[in-house]
Amino acid sequence: MADGYRLPLTVHKPVGEPAAILLALHGFNDYRNAFSEPGRYFADHGIMTVAYDQRGFGETAQRGIWPGRHLLQQDAAALLNLLCTKYPDTPLFLLGESMGGAVSVMTVTENSNACLRGVILAAPAVWGWQTMPFWQASLLRVAAWLFPAHKVTGKGLKIRPSDNIDMLRALGRDPLVIKATRIDTIYGLTELMEQAFRASRDITLPVLLLYGEHDEVIPRHAICRMIAALPERADSTWHMVLYPDGYHMLTRDLQAETVLGDIAAWVAGEPRKLPSGYTVARGPGRLQTLCAGS
Repeated sequence: MADGYRLPLTVHKPVGEPAAILLALHGFNDYRNAFSEPGRYFADHGIMTVAYDQRGFGETAQRGIWPGRHLLQQDAAALLNLLCTKYPDTPLFLLGESMGGAVSVMTVTENSNACLRGVILAAPAVWGWQTMPFWQASLLRVAAWLFPAHKVTGKGLKIRPSDNIDMLRALGRDPLVIKATRIDTIYGLTELMEQAFRASRDITLPVLLLYGEHDEVIPRHAICRMIAALPERADSTWHMVLYPDGYHMLTRDLQAETVLGDIAAWVAGEPRKLPSGYTVARGPGRLQTLCAGS
């Protein structure tokens, strides 16, 4: 990066010239390896995937230390510009999972990039202060002030991020996946999620929003509030897909190929013909049922 910081990077290339490029941003405490299997799938479909370790994660320096949302989005914008320069005639898309989705929202709303064609948000982290219970938000603020370096593991929360048990066990053995998180890092993540929630309504690019009905990490009321806050426009380019068997880690769940197929079709310019058939509208229907009472 411009300040000399190094971001480990992996590129999954198809045979021949890519039909499109995905710049992929991983989720919280994860790293670029999250896109190993998806990257291979996309390569088989003519799409190149570029995945990197975001600051403070994976193999970067100061691993486990929150870098701040401004640096995270500046890094993403810098990589988008580099890809635009190297591949000026190839459609470029930003793919963000969970925390990576929040960084993606901030990147496209605070940085202009003429060659970026669209944004894919897979279970985006928009669970900010507004969508947290008062007691939870207050406890986090106090803990971040009194014990910023204290680490928590999340054990005992009984949250199931995916139905792919073999994949989850592999993550548990992976030394580059962060297992214990500083409280001030959780605070920083919450600030990022809050800003992404507010900024999502300002995205003007085409957006593919993916969410699983069994997501236990990003509460449905957070996603529903984000959707409800979107402006009512006749030219809206948001496309929403709701997977009835999906969990939080959509691109690595047992039905991952279904999700990846939808992404590949959307990137190819077929937003209304996604192969899964799980596209939803904001009016009456499955989305309204999901968001009832949220």
